[in-house]
This record gives sequence, C-alpha cells and structure tokens, in this order.
Amino acid sequence: MSPFARPRWWWGFALYGAVAVIHITALALGADAVAAPTKLLLMPLLAVAVLWAGRGSRWGSTYTLLFLALAFSWLGDGAGTMFPFAPELPMMLLCFGLAHLCYIWLFWRILAVRPLPMWSAVYGVWWIGLLLILWPTLGALLIPVALYGLVLGGTAAAASRCHPLIAWGGAFFLASDTILAFRLFTPDAMPDWTSPLVMVTYCLGQGLIAAGVVIGDRLRTAHVAEVETA
Repeated sequence: MSPFARPRWWWGFALYGAVAVIHITALALGADAVAAPTKLLLMPLLAVAVLWAGRGSRWGSTYTLLFLALAFSWLGDGAGTMFPFAPELPMMLLCFGLAHLCYIWLFWRILAVRPLPMWSAVYGVWWIGLLLILWPTLGALLIPVALYGLVLGGTAAAASRCHPLIAWGGAFFLASDTILAFRLFTPDAMPDWTSPLVMVTYCLGQGLIAAGVVIGDRLRTAHVAEVETA
C-alpha cells in the first residue's frame, strides 16, 4: 500500500518542514537562541514523520537502518553538545559517517530498484575533485575527510539505484556536506549566506530520503505480495 492511500500521512513531514524553515530563518538572522535548539529537533521530528507515514508497515531491516541513520545524524547535528569532552569536527564526521554506512546498506541491499546508472560516476569525480581542492588546507584531517567523503559519495551513488525521492535526497545531502566542507576549510572564500544554504540542502536531503524510504518500502512490500500471489 502506498503511503498516499493513508489520510494525512504527510503531516509529520509538514511539521518537520515547518521547524526546518524556522531553524534556517533563525540561522540566517543570526538568532542562535532559536537556531541551536531547533537544529536538535530536526531528526527527532523526521523520525516521528516516518513513524506516522509508515504506520502499519512491518518493522524490519528497512526501518531499523533508517532510524539508526537518523539517530546517528542527530548525534552529528549536536556533536558539540552531545560530546563536550571531544573535538567537535572529528565526532561530527564519525557520527555522520555511521549514518551514511546505514544509508548505503539500506539503499544498496534493500531498496535498490535498478542497476547503478552511468551518470552516478559523477560522484567519484566529485570525491577526487573535492580532495584535490581541499588538500592544502586539510592537514591532519586529510584521511578522516577522505574517508567521510568516500562514504558520503557512496550514499549518493547507492541512492541513485532507488526511488527518485531517495536519489534526490542523496544528491542534496552530498551538496550540503560539500558546502560545509568549503565553509570549514576555506572560510574566507565562502560568503555568509552559505551557512543557511548548508541547512537548506541538508534538510531537503534528509527529508527526501526519509519520505522516499517510506514509499520505497511500501512499493517493495506490494511487489513481493504480488509475486507471492501470482
């Protein structure tokens, strides 16, 4: 059954979107007292949206991996708050790296509906190009950033095998972290408006992935049922 067949299946995503808009607006205005707490609300609200939209679905590997990815993303969003005893950037990379590994497993092994498209090779080019550009500024973070970029590109590539919403979500997630990388390592070259842009693309990416997983799981379940009754 498609989630679209359920009344008001979308309300959780609308709530997530509303809080995302508040967060991004606060970030753009420099209202840290609003931006900080709303950022930590994003992934829990997205989890609620998935729970509501996916109600009635069988809990299995699909939702386990999705919620693990959202949980690790939440820890990454609040790395400075959650892990005050550790350097923020390495902890953020670790948490998001684990989230991406969950996404790769989910997209490649469970929700894939097509072979890897030829155009996904652009993600390999992106990884090489990013490292070549940032190499002089990375210092001791070269290996962690290279590994993180590998799993980030892997998520986008794996997403290209899935429902279009997931494919777009993976692309937006990659765009968000690309902008963030340039803000972190070449800050003088990045204008102030790129700070909210990081979160615009991040929120779009995570939201599209989550909605796509719910829809992809419904379609996959329906297809299996048709095969079994054929």
